[in-house]
Amino acid sequence: MYLRHSIIKKDGKTHTYWRLVRSVRIGKKVRQKTVAQLGELDEAGRLRAKDLARQLGGHVEEPDLFDPPLEKEVVEVRLNGVKLERVRRFGDVWLGYKLWRMAKLDKFFEENLPRGGEDISWVTLAEIMTIARLCEPSSELHISEGWLRKTALADILCVDEAKINDDRLYRGLDKILPLKKALEGHLKGLWEGLFSIQYDLLLYDITSTYFEGRMEGDVQAKRATAAITGTIANRFA
Repeated sequence: MYLRHSIIKKDGKTHTYWRLVRSVRIGKKVRQKTVAQLGELDEAGRLRAKDLARQLGGHVEEPDLFDPPLEKEVVEVRLNGVKLERVRRFGDVWLGYKLWRMAKLDKFFEENLPRGGEDISWVTLAEIMTIARLCEPSSELHISEGWLRKTALADILCVDEAKINDDRLYRGLDKILPLKKALEGHLKGLWEGLFSIQYDLLLYDITSTYFEGRMEGDVQAKRATAAITGTIANRFA
């Protein structure tokens, strides 16, 4: 996928509209199909986009999306000499890897989970579990026995996937749990700083929890109902 723009002159003014496109092969021809209309991005808009990219990506310089495309280089490939080995998922785990660093979770856990004598650091285990939850939510057993070996994450993190087992992952959770409050504070501060968010009420999504029926004899249902009712009452008091 790549960016394309259209220049339109209207009422004596020039407007540049950006869109995200991808190449689609139709028969023997390749066509550009629009994935998303990004609208008009003037100089100020591009500066805001660049500033947000710098904040998300830290100090690492990323290629400028608004630069002219590089010249195409043609490379000959002998197809009869190409074969696939150890095919693994890459795109989704690479995105998780980048988001982990954009959210500065690597620094947070390095500061709060000091390394000892373990073969694989607790920070690395936390990253593996987080990316797995992003890409394919499942149990730690599934991560160690199935999912991890089907992805390129172990190669990206330079770890021996044979040493990633469910017992080690569960012990990693034990290390992370005491950091819950600090982690929530870190993410809240990051969210506010990145997007200049100001709010009086923060809603926490619990849509994965639900009850069916009257549940009159269930203690947990009564507690949840009381909490929700109290929140609504305080909000509109």
